Amino acid sequence: MEYVTAVPHPRPEAAAPARSGRRSLALALLCGAAGAAVALLSSRQDWAAGTVPLAGGDFPLSAKGSDVTGVPAALAIVGLAALVAVFAVRRTGRYLVAGLLALSGLGTITAAFQGLTDNSALDEKAARTAGDTAATASALTHTAWPYVALLGGALILLAGLLALRYGRLWPTMSGRYERDGTPRPRRRAAPVDPERPEELWKALDRGEDPTG
Repeated sequence: MEYVTAVPHPRPEAAAPARSGRRSLALALLCGAAGAAVALLSSRQDWAAGTVPLAGGDFPLSAKGSDVTGVPAALAIVGLAALVAVFAVRRTGRYLVAGLLALSGLGTITAAFQGLTDNSALDEKAARTAGDTAATASALTHTAWPYVALLGGALILLAGLLALRYGRLWPTMSGRYERDGTPRPRRRAAPVDPERPEELWKALDRGEDPTG
């Protein structure tokens, strides 16, 4: 015997966007946070090394990622701020912030790629160490940390692309207070006794309309 209920069953096509929104949200948060952390970490590591000849022999030199370029670290912070700001805005503002997040990742990738063969930071250190503006670093080597920064930028870029594609399905910071997006009706004030004017002032202090 079959039972008949008035409660409609959830439609699979209606639940699919909600699942896509949750999955894309989790993936974007993971990629954005991980990418920013990786970019910040890599900027503090040695990207290149070399030597400069001195009277006592070759003097070792090294250049951190922040010496080569400060762009990945700066854009990682911008990306984190944009990732948080995505939930504070709606509609057009959300697309703009998501675009900023994607551009932060793209800029990090570009800066890290240029830092793969950038020797200017080592040459500056060589000139200061030797006391000769014409001195340059020699025996140059590069580490894998620029590639790590590049990976961090790719993760930030992916988070931005996810925000652009699925951001409209994500909740906002005030979503738990507005379930359907419509404003809640104001509570009607209780009738005020005309013989007790102090009740009128109390109602006004509460923001209620005593004449309702």
